[in-house]
Amino acid sequence: MLVTIEIPNELAAQLSNLEEDIPEILELGLRELNAKAQSGFAGTAEVLEFLAKLPTPQEILAIRPSEALQAQINQLLEKNRTTGLTTAEEKKWQQYQYLEHLVRLAKAEAYLRLKRS
Repeated sequence: MLVTIEIPNELAAQLSNLEEDIPEILELGLRELNAKAQSGFAGTAEVLEFLAKLPTPQEILAIRPSEALQAQINQLLEKNRTTGLTTAEEKKWQQYQYLEHLVRLAKAEAYLRLKRS
């Protein structure tokens, strides 16, 4: 499908070197937009924004993925077990692994802070 959109010059400049990534950028943006209506975290940006607010250790320990994110993870795990992942799916999986790593680090530090107090 061919879609033509009008965007501000500043955004066009940012996208000029990413032409082949535009479908993925749109997909990720739509996923984040759809996930905002759900509870939990949908992606790295949301986790980083949450942590930047300096939450309490209890709030950090309560971090959970959104239902949509968990479904995507489960889908990738199943596909990896059965048919294997495409290059794009492998990239997504690596992003999810990094997100999980960040959350585990934050939870470990939160647990230590609670234990000390």
